[in-house]
Amino acid sequence: MSTPISTLSLPSSRIISYALTPTPTNANAPIVLLSNSLCAPFASWDHVVPKLTSRGFKVLRYDQPGHGASTVPADLSSTTFETLADDVRALLDHLSIVRLHAWIGVSMGAATGIVFAAKYHNIVQTLVVCDTISCSPINARATDVFGPRVAAAREAGKIDATVDSTLERWFGSVWIDANPDEARRMRQLMVSTSIAGFETCCAALRSETFDLRPRADEAGQGVDNALFIVGEKDANLPDTMQQLREGVEHGLRKKKANASVEFHVIKNAGHVCYVDGFDQFVDIITQFLG
Repeated sequence: MSTPISTLSLPSSRIISYALTPTPTNANAPIVLLSNSLCAPFASWDHVVPKLTSRGFKVLRYDQPGHGASTVPADLSSTTFETLADDVRALLDHLSIVRLHAWIGVSMGAATGIVFAAKYHNIVQTLVVCDTISCSPINARATDVFGPRVAAAREAGKIDATVDSTLERWFGSVWIDANPDEARRMRQLMVSTSIAGFETCCAALRSETFDLRPRADEAGQGVDNALFIVGEKDANLPDTMQQLREGVEHGLRKKKANASVEFHVIKNAGHVCYVDGFDQFVDIITQFLG
């Protein structure tokens, strides 16, 4: 799909690129925000957008730093999920959007959504959290996987090998071989990520400040309802995301005693489940959003 791209100069002097896609039937339609993973510009959602606009939603998408036409901060180490959430708040203010019908985030887009909902209450009505780790490797007391990937991209001087390994990790060779056109589309989008963009987003993922677990309760208090989705093949996330779901549900129950948060596992999907689990993903979110 051909989408007009707009840009905004943020208070930090960084530029964020975005697209607001209308629905043809209602100028005042509720807005669904789609927030992307690392190495996935907002065009990766192109197949999802018409499924939402046809159901009466406007769709807002934006690019992470160094993705699409978004620029990176002067200090690549300065990006955190707090700054990413603040960037989205500035974008919403610019567009005079006071309420989002839903924030649907995948991977770091989901992490940003949790931080945003915890910090800015009553803007996001429905929070949809997909395929996110809960914290940085240092907070998980795990090996840092992001630093070596940044170093490898820097040494190579281009992002191609990083993208190829990411595609394999996200989708697996069986899906890639069975879906060559979609795999090719995703690769073409992903290789447009700048090395600086990859590095600064990895800085957020590596940061000591990145830990969603203590913020999940507050995020639940900041929204009206929530939904968790994960790809069946996405490493250990079908297990680790349960703790986040429980935290968000605990926060929701401070507002509504009987609130519950559904948890859906998309069969045979990996980390970017709106791509390799497209049909199941669309069915789940459209039924949930109404």
